[in-house]
Amino acid sequence: MMMKTKQSAEIDLYQNLQPFSYDDSGNSCGSSVVSDFTGNEDECVLQVSDIESESNEERSDVLQCTSSYRGDEEEGVVNDNDSDLEDEEENNLSSSQKEEVVYEDDSQSRLAVLSYEQICRLNDVMEETVSIVGRGNFPTLEVRLRDLVDIVRAKLESEPNCGGAGMRVRDIRLNGGAASHVLAAGQEQPYNDVDLIFGVELSSPRNFDKVKAAVLSSLYDMLPDGVSRKRISTCSLKEAYVSKMVKVNNPTDSGDRWSLISLGCQRGRGVELKFVDRMRRQFEFSVDSFQIVLDSLLLFYKCADQTQAPPISENFYPTVVGESMFGDFREALRHLQKRLISTRRPEEIRGGGLLKYCTLLVKNYRPAHPDYIKSLERYMSSRFFIDFPDVEQQRSKLETYLWNHFGNGSDETELRHRFLLLLHDVVAQSTVCLMGHELRQTLQLIKNLAWQVLYQEQQQQNLLPQTTATPTGPPLVIANGYLYAPITLATSPCQFCGCGSTWMACCSST
Repeated sequence: MMMKTKQSAEIDLYQNLQPFSYDDSGNSCGSSVVSDFTGNEDECVLQVSDIESESNEERSDVLQCTSSYRGDEEEGVVNDNDSDLEDEEENNLSSSQKEEVVYEDDSQSRLAVLSYEQICRLNDVMEETVSIVGRGNFPTLEVRLRDLVDIVRAKLESEPNCGGAGMRVRDIRLNGGAASHVLAAGQEQPYNDVDLIFGVELSSPRNFDKVKAAVLSSLYDMLPDGVSRKRISTCSLKEAYVSKMVKVNNPTDSGDRWSLISLGCQRGRGVELKFVDRMRRQFEFSVDSFQIVLDSLLLFYKCADQTQAPPISENFYPTVVGESMFGDFREALRHLQKRLISTRRPEEIRGGGLLKYCTLLVKNYRPAHPDYIKSLERYMSSRFFIDFPDVEQQRSKLETYLWNHFGNGSDETELRHRFLLLLHDVVAQSTVCLMGHELRQTLQLIKNLAWQVLYQEQQQQNLLPQTTATPTGPPLVIANGYLYAPITLATSPCQFCGCGSTWMACCSST
């Protein structure tokens, strides 16, 4: 009876959550950061997965990975900021003791100075040549990341009569997987895309248009020599090189104001340019909450080019500061190094972080606090079904997420299948806000996608014959002693590249 009352209280809590709204314009090639929305509409509903809104950012008491609802109270587990807690010490703490610990979100604890080894990894990232793949006859733009940052910043800060936006850039930061790669010195931390954050003022709607014009003008300047520029317009540049544009402009005083422009349409590779005025929720889990301020390194590059200064060495390198938006930098770095899963207030994340949570589990991450993970899963699952209430929205979200976050190799195909099986188990065990028939529809959707991925995997391993003739029915698949009959779904053509086939067929051929 007590369990039933608690679940009812959780359902009432989530019913008060409201979806966000945003403007999106751009192409539908898909991307892996900030939003998994794809489409060509200029006005639509916000679909944000990696950067979400967050309330009460300045409060000192925050919940971490342990939210449980008891009447009108919020209780949680909090970690020690000054020392690394070993697993034995965590297990020795009783539940009541853990709930009484307070995690202090001190502004100084969020910051840390990068070591020389981390500076070297950061320099390698900034010196790396990124490829912005163009559609059709447009060439691929090859440019160093540090040069790309300089070009975009120069366009933003140039006067309007010189073709610039006339805006002031507060700072430039490296975010996402690339930042985690830099900070995880001494261990392998691969990343696919590069996320850059430009701090600008976006109080006027006109500034969003200025940012867009500055990025397109930067692409125009990066066109290689020999390309005829007479008939190239900003519209054609947008269609050729921009895979997604997102604009979030909340008119309230505490609302979000930011814009995203994703460059490059090749899956798993690209550059995400975020222009941020205010963003209340900037992470999902602690392991993806890092930001590295690049201004001092960019100034070092500028001075070195002008004075022929020696390159970075152990006795000569700039001071670079990193920040964890999760809270305590040491704690977040410990989670990254030990591959631990931790977050706070998951009900505020668009989609609840459910898909990212299952992805981390598939990649051999484990919960930082296993005793409270079931409560965390209920919060994530409930928020996911609030933001994606019907099965078609869930299908679109899952297909987009699989496209953006998994590659096309045999290992990635197996990873996709394991991800879907794990997602099926989490949804089946943790969902408390759906009626029985709605839950069965969602579980069947996940099963169908898993069967398609399994069939694709066995095709790649040549376990099933590949013929060009039209099959009379879905082929049977044998796996782990079970006989499966994958269901051929009547799906719309691929929404990512417009090839005309289904998203799964396109995924297996790219």
